[in-house]
Amino acid sequence: MKALFAGLLLLSNPLWAACPDWPASRAELEISALAQQVSAWDDAYHRQGQSQVADELYDQASATLQHWRSCFANAGPPPRDPLSTSNGTLRHPVAHTGLRKLPNKRTVARWITSREDLWIQPKVDGVAVSLVYRNGQLQQLISRGDGRSGQDWSARAQQLPAIPTQLPTQLELTLQGELYWRLPEHIQHQQGGQGARSKVAGLMNKQSLSPAEATGIGLFIWDWPDGPPSMLERLQQLSALGFTDSQLFSQPIRTVEHATQWRERWYNSALPFATDGVVLRQGQRPAATRWQAEPPHWAVAWKYPASQALTVVQAVDFRIGRSGRITPVLRVQPVKLDERRIEYVSAHSLQRWQTLDIRPGDQVVIRLSGLTIPTLDSVLWRTQQRAALQVPDAAAFHALSCWRATTACASQFRARLAWLSGKQGLALPGVGPGTWEKLLRAKQLEDLLGWLHLSTEQLSAIPGLGPRSANALQQSFTLARERPRHTWLQALGLPGSSEATRDVDWPTLVQRSVTDWQRQPGISPQRAIQLRAFFQHPEVQALRTQLRAARIEGF
Repeated sequence: MKALFAGLLLLSNPLWAACPDWPASRAELEISALAQQVSAWDDAYHRQGQSQVADELYDQASATLQHWRSCFANAGPPPRDPLSTSNGTLRHPVAHTGLRKLPNKRTVARWITSREDLWIQPKVDGVAVSLVYRNGQLQQLISRGDGRSGQDWSARAQQLPAIPTQLPTQLELTLQGELYWRLPEHIQHQQGGQGARSKVAGLMNKQSLSPAEATGIGLFIWDWPDGPPSMLERLQQLSALGFTDSQLFSQPIRTVEHATQWRERWYNSALPFATDGVVLRQGQRPAATRWQAEPPHWAVAWKYPASQALTVVQAVDFRIGRSGRITPVLRVQPVKLDERRIEYVSAHSLQRWQTLDIRPGDQVVIRLSGLTIPTLDSVLWRTQQRAALQVPDAAAFHALSCWRATTACASQFRARLAWLSGKQGLALPGVGPGTWEKLLRAKQLEDLLGWLHLSTEQLSAIPGLGPRSANALQQSFTLARERPRHTWLQALGLPGSSEATRDVDWPTLVQRSVTDWQRQPGISPQRAIQLRAFFQHPEVQALRTQLRAARIEGF
């Protein structure tokens, strides 16, 4: 059922707009490997009841596979039915149709516009089943399986208090619904699915259940295929039979605005179960004898916003900060999460990147941390052909490296410039990374302080800086000359705060030993070592000479 969303996903997401630039041999390798992985997920989900990957990630991975197949005809194994390994030989009296998933509000509005007598229900995240009653007595409980046949769970049903074994009237009826794990006061937006479906599936496959486990399983009836023709009648009679949740969580709607309101309400308010979206249904539908194990035209799903997204890594950039810390940043194919377009995501540290071994072509999972910051969650799929990367040597970069504009030092040197002019340093108005980039491209900045000697005329000649911009920049540079020495030291990268250097002349600072530094208030042994190394470093002493020549007070 999950794979049904793949086509719509391809249309709504530009991620797979272009075909990979692969030779035939690599296309065969990549498609075969991903097809094998998707088949393994299908088997775990449909046969073992285990969700090894979130539905939204499965959908995206399946869409990727479908796109690759369209790009490389006949490459890899032929497509398989996701339900091919679903076991179970007990025939459903009425087929389980599954649901087509609509990707956005626009497609939902189109679906609603052409229909009448519409209802909305939460899409309960559980295990689908058929219940068969004869003369009001439960005869069979059948797992969904492939929609046509499933496992016989009738013996297990006798242990579940949520399933009535005897109805108040002697009816012949077939019901379709969801076994779910009870989660009182569960707010989906805040708490997510919590593995509720897998828990129920696992319990239903156990040899025996404890009383607490049996009581923890609930039942939500979402359809009565051979029931009254009117949705309202079906809901009222289901409630009278003891299936009260059906009426409680089914609402009539007329417009997409009504559907949106209920979707948002159920997403953000407390419910007794996990959900992953809403289901829109027509009250009137064909006779149950005509139902097929495929998505019908009278019901669709509208999933909740994705909490995570799958995207393909295009490149790995290694950014080196002012202190020499190396941060790998993944450049990814653009993806949207909560209306945010994401093109870059940090791998946090060189060590984490090395552990994950992320290469171009890998498919990674992105989440939003605090609902705003793109965060790398995991690697879902590794490309079979691993690209070689030039990884910076961590030992070559530290707090006292890269004071000049060399090729090897480009990243750390730019970070030093940004710190120097930023609020942590000299706080120069209108001077930021873009300013320094213009000066670097014009080869007017070979070291950290080369800008002190640039005239307004020289600045005006730099591409991207007109006379007005050059004049404003010169005024900011003039302000820098007025900054006190302790501010300058912070701007140059002094370890820690500058309190221990106030009112102390430069020769004394240079002559202080580690022991001398430790005698100063608030100086730890580690910082004492850092301060000693800072003032002794040849590049720092060379900067002091430049500042002295520029008549900066205190140097």
